[in-house]
Amino acid sequence: MGMLIVLPPSETKASGGSFPPLDFDSLRFPELTDIRRDIAADLQALSVDETLAALGLSEKLRDEAAANQQVLSSATIPAIERYTGVLYDALQAASLDDAARTRLAVGSAFFGVVGAQDLIPHYRLSGGSKLPRRNGSPHRNGSLPTMKARWGKHLTQALEQVDQLVVDLRSGTYQSLGPLKDAVTVRVEHVRPDGSRKVVSHFNKHYKGLLARELALSSQDAHTAEEVARIAAEAGLEVEVGTAKKETLTMVVRD
Repeated sequence: MGMLIVLPPSETKASGGSFPPLDFDSLRFPELTDIRRDIAADLQALSVDETLAALGLSEKLRDEAAANQQVLSSATIPAIERYTGVLYDALQAASLDDAARTRLAVGSAFFGVVGAQDLIPHYRLSGGSKLPRRNGSPHRNGSLPTMKARWGKHLTQALEQVDQLVVDLRSGTYQSLGPLKDAVTVRVEHVRPDGSRKVVSHFNKHYKGLLARELALSSQDAHTAEEVARIAAEAGLEVEVGTAKKETLTMVVRD
């Protein structure tokens, strides 16, 4: 049993890699392979200029757009090391051992969800993107297909097969690609000196990264939201279990 902590991806990524090109058959959640292959083919089919336009990227991100044309031939690194930014800085992924990494996965628009150790290339695609199909066929209503439409129910069905407690730290955009109703979710709230509360936005990723690290490194397994909160508390983090919805945890940040 145990737990699986699903992280959000990040727009910023480490470049390069020291492992062979992408091998779809080696990735976790193989039931998602066909959709992954389809997305990869569509990414490769776009020119750099078409990628900039389709994904709404600025000219200064031309190198990012160009990376999509090499997703099947460029070098790879573990997913947990590919993504960078605030959450991953707090997670300190490079210092996590294999046992800790086994508890981690990353949700994304390209791969749906992969294990932390799965080897992936540098690419650019976000959950809110609309990616043209290489054969030019539009979505049912004539518009470009959204990533949510591409994943349909497949990502949810894959996550439902996980025989572990899923701690879903994905942002709303990525949760919408594959909602999982029984997952434990986390919000971060700042408690002011007068007792009033405000949802944390700027440092939200930082605190979720800290929580993910402690859960991944814990010598205990969690099977309920209460047990997740207990592991966090033992690590010095303040986490409350929701009263109306037990699967919702609140990380409390105080002045």
